[in-house]
Amino acid sequence: MKKLIIALALSVFSLMSFAQTKYAYIDSEYILNNIPEFIEAQKKLDNMSETWQTEIETKRANINKKYQQYQAEEMLLPGEMKKKKQEEIFALEDDLAKFQYEKFDPEKGELFIKRKELIEPIQNKIYSAVKELASVGNYAFIFDKANQSNILYADPKLDKSKRILKNLGYD
Repeated sequence: MKKLIIALALSVFSLMSFAQTKYAYIDSEYILNNIPEFIEAQKKLDNMSETWQTEIETKRANINKKYQQYQAEEMLLPGEMKKKKQEEIFALEDDLAKFQYEKFDPEKGELFIKRKELIEPIQNKIYSAVKELASVGNYAFIFDKANQSNILYADPKLDKSKRILKNLGYD
């Protein structure tokens, strides 16, 4: 019985302390879409990606064309020529795979490196502004409602996104 009373008292105490905890939320997507440097960086990344994707599609079409030509001529080609054409197609496919890896690898690709170079400093500024807001406002928690978060309802009065933008120098 004594353990039950202690457990109940602890539960009530923790609920009371949670009720007194200050919390707020931000919408990082809204914040990012209101920072011109982010929009410009995103456009650069999109343009790079589109350019490389077009190049990939061109190379893929070239490989397909060569493969179709090979299939049409295969029966007429001597063994050595068949092997040479196959090796040529395999080399083109290897080059394409290498190109895709160099550009789009999620850890080492040029797009990843460029994204890190352009976007990470902006994200770091936002994080610093959120940290400062939490410190100044005495918030124990600041949630982010962007990108399918688990926040089912958020009171607009608790949204500090505009304040973060203002602290970063954007109105």
